[in-house]
Amino acid sequence: MSALEERYAVKLFKRHGRGVILTAMGRALLELTRRQYAMEVETQQLLSSSQGMLSGQLRIAADSPFLIMPLVKEFSSQHPGIRLGMNFGNTQWVIQQLLEGQVDIGIMPEPGHDARLISIPFRKDDIIFFVGKGHPWAKRRNVALAEIEDQRLIIREAGSYTRLLFEQELHRQTIVSQQVLEIGSSEGLREAVALGLGVGIIQAGELTLDNRIQPVFIRDTKLQVIEHLVCLKEAKMVPIIKAFIDKITPL
Repeated sequence: MSALEERYAVKLFKRHGRGVILTAMGRALLELTRRQYAMEVETQQLLSSSQGMLSGQLRIAADSPFLIMPLVKEFSSQHPGIRLGMNFGNTQWVIQQLLEGQVDIGIMPEPGHDARLISIPFRKDDIIFFVGKGHPWAKRRNVALAEIEDQRLIIREAGSYTRLLFEQELHRQTIVSQQVLEIGSSEGLREAVALGLGVGIIQAGELTLDNRIQPVFIRDTKLQVIEHLVCLKEAKMVPIIKAFIDKITPL
């Protein structure tokens, strides 16, 4: 990078606090580099597909493992020559990974609002409560949203879209949960609820079989998220990425 700055007498980075950030020229060069990389990958994969095969690596980021794994299993069985890499984090992290070119596909409960991304909605899901088997709510099928005021609420970290929707609805109804426990992963949240530390919120489709926990529906409020498959616009027709996109049924 220093050699490029010297040769063309431009600034690609500037200091910001203890780190550095891209200048306008740096951002423009990054976009060109991303497009060039995508074209190289597409060329290689196009040549491979002309021989009747798909090969290479597909990198996926998702906000939760529970919804993506069935898709990955089906895709992997049909394309065993493709190496799959998966990482998990909240919605903001997934978007960042896509924009930085660290992953090829993102799965998250929100469209990618950045103009460089395309989003394909493919699944609707309700937000529900869930509790440990020893919790008083475990014997109830549903509760009113306002009842969370008297409970310890266990939620994901800031950046979780499910949390954002839930907190917006609490604010709209002027409901205040007096105790909040924030946990930085879906697995950690599940364990905290199973151990009886409070009431969690989750997408209904993420609540896999676990005899330690019990779903509890919200009877007076319908909170729903729509899962999206997201990728960079220029990557949509890359054969491996297109093959994965073709596995989903858009809403």
